[in-house]
Formats: sequence, structure tokens, C-alpha cells
Amino acid sequence: MSISPSHLLLVTVAAIWGFAFVAQSAGMDYLEPHSFNAARFLLGALSLLPLWFLMGGKRTPQGKTLLIGGLVAGTIMFAGFSFQQFGLLHTTAGNAGFITGMYIVMVPIAGIFLGQSTTPQTWSGVILAVLGLYALSIGPDFSINNGDLLELIGAFFWTGHVIVIGWLSRQVDAISLSISQFIVAAVWASACALLFESPEINGFKDAWLPLLYAGIASSGIACTLQIIAQRKVEPSVTALILATEAVFAVIGGWLLLGETIGTKELLGCGLMLMGMIISQWPSRRSDEVAAQQG
Repeated sequence: MSISPSHLLLVTVAAIWGFAFVAQSAGMDYLEPHSFNAARFLLGALSLLPLWFLMGGKRTPQGKTLLIGGLVAGTIMFAGFSFQQFGLLHTTAGNAGFITGMYIVMVPIAGIFLGQSTTPQTWSGVILAVLGLYALSIGPDFSINNGDLLELIGAFFWTGHVIVIGWLSRQVDAISLSISQFIVAAVWASACALLFESPEINGFKDAWLPLLYAGIASSGIACTLQIIAQRKVEPSVTALILATEAVFAVIGGWLLLGETIGTKELLGCGLMLMGMIISQWPSRRSDEVAAQQG
């Protein structure tokens, strides 16, 4: 596989998403979780509007499917980000990145219940990822850090989100769907912020940089680059490259937040990354099928 500009774009997307965990963690110094998420979701929707207008001539017809799909996807997204954001109050950006990345190996498992086949290669990746999670998060008394547990619960929602988006993306326009889900998630987060938190204007002002990064760079810019790159890269290779998001989360936490990682945690991260890569690595059989279809 030769390296193309599209591959480099996907690496850029993974880096943006990885460093977003740093922005989310830093934002907690000024805002409570739901308040932060409400602002980032709104910024995410607004940041995609220029792309929506730019691609106006290429959008597919919309309808009831977009309305219901946006509601379902946005609700799942709200849940996933909520667990992720609350988890960051009790764990590092690096841990959050790797544990969230477990959805990459959870998706094939969930596919079994949807009638999809799972290869021994995928199961090998799952086993390595689970061993890595154990080394990263499970203590000597078989306890798990509250933050890591919240991130793991969030990964289940991201698994559902990937499956739902995978189906909806074949039914409606991708940009319209992205904007719709951001709006729905913003409504949910705003309601929870008003009910359970005490958002203040000064908090949003102080958190402007993390919010801009999480809301615009991680959403609008990264989403645009992903759409451009995925036109010329196979889905399995795309997932493989995006799995490095977790690595960038660790690097970002180390560089910008002063987070440290011990030998045990390093082993866990290494095993989880190997599991993610193995589960998504293009097989010879897939290559042969693609060649025959081409």
C-alpha cells in the first residue's frame, strides 16, 4: 500500500481527534461536562454549515429518514460524549483516547447480532484489546478507575453510533446528517446543563480555546478532511489509520497536560493499539474480492 495525500489527510484527522481529548480535559477547568458539550455541539453544527452550502448541488434528497436518523444518531452521540466528558474528570486524556478506541473492536462483535460474520483475525484483535484494557485500567484488586469505567461505557455508545451512521449514510446526505445530529445533541446537552449544572458566561469565555478546538477543529475541519480523504481510501484502511487517534491522545496529554504513563499503562496501550490494528488490517481475502469486483 503506497502512501497518498488521502492517507496523510486521515492521519491529520486522527491527530486532530486525538488532541481533542486534551481540549476536552482542559475545558473541564472552566465548564461542567454538559455545558462544555452543549457549546461544542453548537459550534460543530455551525462549523459544518459552509460545507453544507458548498455541497448543495450534490446533496441527496432528504425526508423523514433524516429527521428520525438525526434524532437517533444525535441522542447516541450525546450519550457517548457525556460519558466521555464525565470520565475525563477522573482519568487522563491518554486513557480516555485508548478506551474510547475500543469501539473499533466492539463494532465487529456487535455485527454478529446483526447477522454479520466475524473472522479469526478480528477475534485476535479483540483478545489483544481486552488484555490491553485490563493492563491499562484494572487494578490489583480487580477494580477499575471510575473515569476509565465511564469511558468504557461511552465506547459502547460509540459502537452503536458507528453502526447507526453506517446504515444512515447510505440513506441520507452525510453533511446534513452530521449537522442534524449535532443540533439534537446540543439540545440534549443544553437541557441537562440547565437542569443539573450552573453554566456561567464567564466559564464559556475562559474556555474559548478548548471549545473552538473541540467544536470547530475536531468537528467541522476534521469531518471535512475525512469526507475528502475517504473518497479514495478503502474503509478498512480508513479505520486502521483512524485507530492512531488513541496514540495522539497520549502524546497530547503528555505534551500539553503533563500526564505521565507507567510501564503497566504503556503495555496496556500497546496491546490495545495492536488489537485495534489487527482487527482492522485488510486481509488478503478482502483484497482478492476487491480486485475481482474491480
